[in-house]
Amino acid sequence: QVQLVESGGGLVQAGGSLRLSCAASGRTFNINAMGWYRQAPGKQRELVATIARGGATNYANSVKGRFIISADNAKSTAYLQMNSLKPEDTAAYYCNANIGFGSLSREYWGQGTQVTVSS
Repeated sequence: QVQLVESGGGLVQAGGSLRLSCAASGRTFNINAMGWYRQAPGKQRELVATIARGGATNYANSVKGRFIISADNAKSTAYLQMNSLKPEDTAAYYCNANIGFGSLSREYWGQGTQVTVSS
């Protein structure tokens, strides 16, 4: 019913930048929030940043001041601008969306896109 497709990952040197995109399609008539999570090998998946429908954002302390999350509601697309990348940012990045009304809302996940930062 809902598909999330990420793009923009890749290999970059430390200090560089990447921009991730997440396009939602299907039954996306009420997106409550979208966000980015990441999972490094051997570690648990962790929150990177979220953005609510009204524009309120939330960031992990480790990325504050370096990453910026934004969204184009008309396109049902979220973006993650990643600047001043560090090797510890290396991970698979997953898009997340909370879609639906009230108690019927559901969480959806994308397939992930790999970000590798070389030192």
